[in-house]
Amino acid sequence: METREEAINYCMTFENVYEDYPFSDINWTCMRHQENKKVFAWIYERQGNIWVNVKGTRGWLDFFREKYESVVPGYHLSKEHWNSIILDGTVTTEDIKTMIQESYVLTLPKKRQKELVD
Repeated sequence: METREEAINYCMTFENVYEDYPFSDINWTCMRHQENKKVFAWIYERQGNIWVNVKGTRGWLDFFREKYESVVPGYHLSKEHWNSIILDGTVTTEDIKTMIQESYVLTLPKKRQKELVD
């Protein structure tokens, strides 16, 4: 996965999501939940690459930061809760999808999170 379109298309495979452009700068794409409007992926171009910001749990955030140079603390977000994935071809598509999926689940309404775990 290396393009904005690929990232958006993958995010759109999840249930009850939509693509949003909340700023006057169309470089910033947000992927949101319909139920609570929370963002689970920020997609934007920076330094010649597409970046995807995703929420994660402490252990997984650190794991992916250590595994890949192209996974860094979240750009313009809480470095404690978010990572930025630089889509430069060095992070496997499988790991990108895993991180996006975790972000999707973590930003669901709590009731829906519980339904997925039970």
